[in-house]
Amino acid sequence: MEPAAAVAGWAGMIRLLKNLIAALVPGALALLSAPAAAELAEGAMAPAFATQAALKGREFGFALRAALAKGPVVLYFYPKAFTQGCTLEANAFAEAMPRFKAAGASVIGMSADDIATLKRFSREECRDAFPVGVASRKIIAAYDVGMGTSGLARRTSYVIDRDGRVVLVHSDPDYRSHVEKTLAAVRKLAKK
Repeated sequence: MEPAAAVAGWAGMIRLLKNLIAALVPGALALLSAPAAAELAEGAMAPAFATQAALKGREFGFALRAALAKGPVVLYFYPKAFTQGCTLEANAFAEAMPRFKAAGASVIGMSADDIATLKRFSREECRDAFPVGVASRKIIAAYDVGMGTSGLARRTSYVIDRDGRVVLVHSDPDYRSHVEKTLAAVRKLAKK
């Protein structure tokens, strides 16, 4: 083979490899950076936990088992207090609290924020209508709602029946459907 032909052959191979890499790398990177969406399954037992929480600006101890003794619980995880979507979601749950109470359910929002932040958030954005709790890394892992290594929780709502069984899982970064879907699941439980 002539040296010029060999160089042209190698140049063609290099172009082919570059094109192949350019086509495959973005997809591979998207797969690596996408959060694993493997929340608890409907029908699973909800992991019991206790944590610090805030209601009306006051700190208290929240235990899931104690809340379930009073009725179904809407447990919703959100990434960070005082961000746009999380604020709008808290406002929507606050507005819907009379309907949740009428169906016999309680609501608690959970984020990795510290208790001082949650005290303010409970007053200003939850409008004193429902509590918000500290979602430790252990709680976030137990409910499988972590956003990679950030320590934040993915926007995921659970409806848990009195027996501790998950009857609804709704995971969507858009806050707008969480109240509607969880309220429908709670109302369905009330009819049983």
